[in-house]
Amino acid sequence: MLVSTPIGNLGDVSARALAALRAADLVLCEDTRTTGHLLRHFGVSTRTSSLHDHNEDRAIPDILARVRDGAMVALVSDAGTPLVSDPGYRLVRAAVAAGVAVTAIPGANAAVMALVLSGLPPHPFMFHGFLPPKQAARLVVLRRLRAAEQAGLAATLIFYEAPHRCAETLADLAELFGARAGALAREMTKKFEEVWRGTLPDLAARCEAAAPRGEVTLLVGPPDAADTAVSAADMDALLVEALRTQSVREAAAGVAAATGLPRKLVYARALGMVEK
Repeated sequence: MLVSTPIGNLGDVSARALAALRAADLVLCEDTRTTGHLLRHFGVSTRTSSLHDHNEDRAIPDILARVRDGAMVALVSDAGTPLVSDPGYRLVRAAVAAGVAVTAIPGANAAVMALVLSGLPPHPFMFHGFLPPKQAARLVVLRRLRAAEQAGLAATLIFYEAPHRCAETLADLAELFGARAGALAREMTKKFEEVWRGTLPDLAARCEAAAPRGEVTLLVGPPDAADTAVSAADMDALLVEALRTQSVREAAAGVAAATGLPRKLVYARALGMVEK
């Protein structure tokens, strides 16, 4: 059973979640100290055990065996909805493959709360989770998203980010996505809950002047029609990235598919870049 827990304010825990945690024979959690605080606050004495990225694979057989023997096992994350940028997917996938029943109790989610408070279009939206911490890898991901927009994607983008990286991430977003509307939501449901709204360059400058504190969610508004046009610089950037690992033909095909540009045009440009 996947049990959602509060993302900050303990008053947000549901009656169903508490009933499930009390009825469980075992609560799997990222950090037993964090979940222990929640359980003690509500007088829940169920035994806990750690399940995180480093032990999930080797723990799965034992967990499935317990469930088959009749144990009720609950999975929680440190905060919010399990599996959403948190461990547990591999366990759920294995349980489904093994024919073990999986159910969930819904609850708080920082991404959705930030979305509805942002003032940006609420649907469609695309949740990405955490971006890579290193700029080079982060730019690769963001360029792919930009290429998807140029191929027709029009959605509010949602990311989680560490507070000390917000300024550099927002600067990268501003460079690739321009001066479109964005938002930064921090400390959702907590005492210092706050939402910053503005253009991506404005938000980047604000973070550079004073880094936000606490749990942060970044949002990027969808592009307008003019913003989806593919520039020569955009095409070149995508080709440079693709040509690092692919042949000219493969790179041109991939970039043409992503951008909607004529394949012959992209191939000719890629060939010219290689021959320089």
